Order: sequence, then structure tokens, then C-alpha cells
Amino acid sequence: MTEFQLEGAPNFRDLGGYANRHGQRVRPGKLFRSDHLGQLTSSDIRFLHDNFGADWRVLDFRGVQERATAPCLLPNAQVHALSIEPTIVQKITDLLAQAQTVSHEETVRLMQDTYRGFVRHNTHRYAEFFQHLLSDTDAPLVFHCTAGKDRTGFAAALLLHALDIPTEVVWQDYLQTNERLKNRPLSNLLPESIAHVLHAVQPAFLQASLETVEQDHGGLSTYLEGPLRLSASARQKLQVLYLD
Repeated sequence: MTEFQLEGAPNFRDLGGYANRHGQRVRPGKLFRSDHLGQLTSSDIRFLHDNFGADWRVLDFRGVQERATAPCLLPNAQVHALSIEPTIVQKITDLLAQAQTVSHEETVRLMQDTYRGFVRHNTHRYAEFFQHLLSDTDAPLVFHCTAGKDRTGFAAALLLHALDIPTEVVWQDYLQTNERLKNRPLSNLLPESIAHVLHAVQPAFLQASLETVEQDHGGLSTYLEGPLRLSASARQKLQVLYLD
């Protein structure tokens, strides 16, 4: 994988280089995951342009207000909105406004509910995600949300599974977010114990969505082929497009 870290999007990273179960590798410079692109610096933009090209496809999982607050700064990018509205902070804020105590454990549980919601309420967005991935174009593609950890983390797990990347590598990619965002300041709008949970990813979060896929759809492969509309032939095309 190409190792770099952007100033304005520290969780921007290349998925290239991951090897699948058959020894094929994800093509470098083709697929990227990221936090939002609304704080890219001029040097970030120049680096991306010089190393990966000028024309980008961007799949943005942020909600309407998130996109309006921090629009994509990549010049000439073809941006597609796959809106999944954020709910976790509003839920916690509502509980705090009712003078309820929100513990570390309760925050983890609410995050798990958020990940279950990706499956139960936002499957159509992830189906759209795969349809965009299947577009045959040479332009590099980056998918992201705000921090690039939850909505994006689930998307990356689905994509890597569809490319037959081993499970342990999928988990490594998911947890790499914690290293990438370790220097990001905590929100001062929430108690520190809550902010610490929201700031990072935990295995229990992604596991909640994977267990929901298992319970509701019988497993990841069935989920991909059914609700996500990734037939066997489409999955084969995906692998042709993104694997060496």
C-alpha cells in the first residue's frame, strides 16, 4: 500500500496492496477510503494530483448538513452523495438534555445500534455504493464520511469482503483508523468519557453490524448477492476492476 498522510484528511488512505485469498492484490492508486475532504490543504491537493491524477470520483456518505458545512475541496471531482444521516450525537445530546447520565457503556451500546442501523436502515446506500464501484473508469475513487471510521468503515469491510480479502486483514484495516486519528482533538461539546468512545472505533462496533447481517440475511455473501445487488457476475467484475 502507498503510505502517506494528508494534513487536512489524516484518515485518507489507499486500499491498494491488500492481498486476497487467491494471491491477487488490490490495485494501488485505484481505491481510497477517507475522512471528509472539506479541509484539504493546497499541498494535499497537489500531492493527490501529482501521484494519482487530477480527476477523482468521490462517494460521500455524509448527511445533508455535513456536506453543506464542509464541501469537497478536490478540484474537478465527480461527487456522488450517498447520504446516511448521523444519529449518534443527536441521541446522546437528547439524553443529556433530559438530565440522563450517559455512561461509557451506554455510549458503546448506542454506537453498536448505529452500526446495526447501517444494515437495517441504510442497505440501499451501500447497494448504490457498489453500483458506483462497478462503473468502469480509470479515475481513482475515494469513499468517505466525516471521520472516515463508521459509515466508511462498514463500507470498506463490505468491499474488502467482496474482493475476497481475508477477515483478519479486514479487521486490521478497520482498526487502523485509531492510529490515523489519534492526534485529532476530542469534541468539547460532550463529556470526555463519551467523546473518547465517539472518537475511535472498537471491534464491538463493526461486530454489531456483521452479527446483524448474519441474523437478518444469513451471512455476508448472501447479503452482498441479495440486498446489495452484487450478483456473482457483478462480484467477478468488481474483482477484475480492482484486483491485479
